[in-house]
Amino acid sequence: MPPPVFSVKALDHVVLTVRSIPATVAFYTNRLGMKHETFVSGVGEERHALKFGAQKINLHLSGAEFEPKAAKVQPGSADLCFITEHRIDDVLSGWKEAGIEVSGLRGELAHLADSIDAGAGGIESGGAYRCCGEAALCLLSRSGRQSDRVS
Repeated sequence: MPPPVFSVKALDHVVLTVRSIPATVAFYTNRLGMKHETFVSGVGEERHALKFGAQKINLHLSGAEFEPKAAKVQPGSADLCFITEHRIDDVLSGWKEAGIEVSGLRGELAHLADSIDAGAGGIESGGAYRCCGEAALCLLSRSGRQSDRVS
């Protein structure tokens, strides 16, 4: 097996798409002891998150998701965002050299692959990380360059 193109340093956050923000917040806070946090996005929209320890789960309401988002969002789907020390350009180049097709890039905070088909070894538009269930993939580089952020 070839060596990995990059290594994951940490999980930055998870996004869950849900049918009801209030019901989701009630379950996670009342049954799992998480803290509910609201904040305003850069475009002035109120956002909701659940925090526990150093981890955060952002909540998106199904049908009213925030951009950027996976191509096939539905209740129960998730978006995983990892932190790496590697430059995003290097990760993308390495995946290309390995024959992995990357699609779904959108602007400065582009989603890296809206779907990964682990069986075929490729990335396709679709919104699923096949080996882990429904999830989009996001990378944040800690290499020091703002342009290395892919979300």
